[in-house]
Amino acid sequence: MTNQSRNQAVLEGYVRQTPELSHENHGVRFYRFALDVPRLSGQRDLLPILIPEECLEATATEEPIRVQGQLRSFNNRGGTGSKLILAVYSRNIQPGLGVACNQIFLSGTLCKPPIFRRTPLGRSICDIMLAVSRRYGRSDYLPVIAWGQLALQTGELHTGDALELEGRIQSRIYHKATETGMEERTAYEVSMMHRLPG
Repeated sequence: MTNQSRNQAVLEGYVRQTPELSHENHGVRFYRFALDVPRLSGQRDLLPILIPEECLEATATEEPIRVQGQLRSFNNRGGTGSKLILAVYSRNIQPGLGVACNQIFLSGTLCKPPIFRRTPLGRSICDIMLAVSRRYGRSDYLPVIAWGQLALQTGELHTGDALELEGRIQSRIYHKATETGMEERTAYEVSMMHRLPG
């Protein structure tokens, strides 16, 4: 078991929308916006960022910004879309360094059995749900996807096993059938790049 939970994300990208009020907690207003983070492949991830009002000024730029924070999960009480809402919570926004960055370090425990499968082309893939503790007895429940050899390794884990990893946060468009027809939605997950000794 890992002795200490770890949840550290560093992203660099471009603000793609004006931050909108998300909620208020203990007298502090929190705002949400999408950060456009380029991949090496040329694709882009549009990632949700949550910041306190004191950080708003740092988002008013067309230049890249660097966001340091934690990937958090929240229960969706609105009833529409995913039951779990993910966002990178940050109190530290700096001017970008001019180098694309999408890096996250996580350590926690599996809270569900891993789901191992193969793609139609025969590639191994494994989905896991990682519980990462934070202060005050709360935990974040974070979906993680592993490919290839990492999928084979994680597929052998069990509920309650510890896992420490390095990866990146990605966005993925999918379509869901609803009463009113097909809806386009966005899912967020951590793509595991390395399993760390823990």
